[in-house]
Amino acid sequence: MNLLKSLATISSMTMGSRVLGFVRDAIIARFFGAGMATDAFFVAFKLPNLLRRVFAEGAFSQAFVPILAEYKNQQGIEATRTFVAYIAGLLTLVLAFVTLIGILTAPFIIILTAPGFKEESLEKFQLATTMLQITFPYIFFISLSSLVGAILNTWNRFSVPAFVPTLLNISMIVCTLFLTPYFHPPVLALSVSVVIGGVLQLLYQLPYLKKIGMLVLPRINLKDSGVWRVLKQMGPAILGVSVGQISLIINTIFASFLASGSVSWMYYADRLMEFPAGVLGVALGTILLPSLAKSFSKSDHKQYSELLDWGLKLCFLLALPSTVALGVISRPLISTLFEYGQFTLNDTLMTQRALVAYSIGLLGLILIKVLAPAFYSRQDIKTPVKIAIATLILTQLMNLVFIGPLQHAGLSLSIGLASCFNAGLLFWQLRKKQLYYPQSGWYKFLAKVVIAVILMSAVLWLGSELSNWSTGSMLIRIGRLFLLVIVGVFVYFGALIAMGLKIKQFIKRID
Repeated sequence: MNLLKSLATISSMTMGSRVLGFVRDAIIARFFGAGMATDAFFVAFKLPNLLRRVFAEGAFSQAFVPILAEYKNQQGIEATRTFVAYIAGLLTLVLAFVTLIGILTAPFIIILTAPGFKEESLEKFQLATTMLQITFPYIFFISLSSLVGAILNTWNRFSVPAFVPTLLNISMIVCTLFLTPYFHPPVLALSVSVVIGGVLQLLYQLPYLKKIGMLVLPRINLKDSGVWRVLKQMGPAILGVSVGQISLIINTIFASFLASGSVSWMYYADRLMEFPAGVLGVALGTILLPSLAKSFSKSDHKQYSELLDWGLKLCFLLALPSTVALGVISRPLISTLFEYGQFTLNDTLMTQRALVAYSIGLLGLILIKVLAPAFYSRQDIKTPVKIAIATLILTQLMNLVFIGPLQHAGLSLSIGLASCFNAGLLFWQLRKKQLYYPQSGWYKFLAKVVIAVILMSAVLWLGSELSNWSTGSMLIRIGRLFLLVIVGVFVYFGALIAMGLKIKQFIKRID
């Protein structure tokens, strides 16, 4: 299997989904702006989304995929099908219970996670509660969808799970454009669209699951040894993933006490940061986890280290310029995508402050997507958990320092700096445990990348200063932004090629 080709496939699928996501956010910004309604929706949408990351894409996948890879490589097809059926049954039961509890306790959840809402406005509190009750079933469908996606990824069917997030964006766009007149208040249409998107994502993948022979009826058997191995791994995994999500919840609590719109400004900035993080970071993590797990199950330590080196070099090649570019052209990005209708110039400037702060941690965030699977693939979840707890403590200490002078941007800066801290500790542990040995040529490689990034940054800064990004139609602004980005890409890769960097050195094949 050509890993670079698989990475390109997943990244292109993810990029398409993220571009459509920006279209979605642009439409939401145009229809609803940044205020009470959007603050309520983003809080309501964030909570089931956080639980999805804990139960499905986070802790569950980290515990499930390495053991599934072991079954696939060592136990045979029938044992693997039985294992999948038992895991699916257990997950369905847990998700149904969590969803029911979430709907019934929605008012208390809003009080805990956004206490400023009730103090600011009873209407805002009630709206957030209603929207949370509507969106909570999303966790049931999207978590089962993530289970199916994890199985498909283990069978190297990367493109299908990479495509399905597009269906959520399509659902939200269609409901915003055509269903808002039928809801009061209109923003409730967004909550309904989230649940519809979750159902579509699950149903779309089932035929592909059937093709690989893994479409089985869920069964419950708590005596199965494989199920207990996953449960034992999930304990520390849930703690580790929850630490990151707890940090986000605490930030939401802080933001709910700041100026109205703060939650939305941070959301839009986070969406822009998540674009490169998803296109590169999530794609690399998706490929590396099953590949590293396979190398570990075969005791191929040389291939294991080489896979990590390949992932880290790609991170610096693509994530470092993305980190710098995100900060340099933050204003053009926000103005082009969001500054229309109810989204004002002040919203742009406030979102820009958050985005610049977030961008500081983008490289660290993407490095975590490569470094953390190195531990998960070895079924070592305790090490990343300890590091995550230390990161949470540091994040909150920085929040207390930064929130006074920087307001919402201080919360973003805390997350950015903490991501770099997290990545640094993960790398240190890999080297300390002698799990990773850097290949030759790193110093020359980094020198070339840094020089190319400096040249690219100068060109992007000059280009961003030559235009008033708040004027013109959306098409004109997109055209100007596209031209600026293309010029930056050509300058960056042109400089690398001129300095002798060859793309073919990043082609990586495994059996």
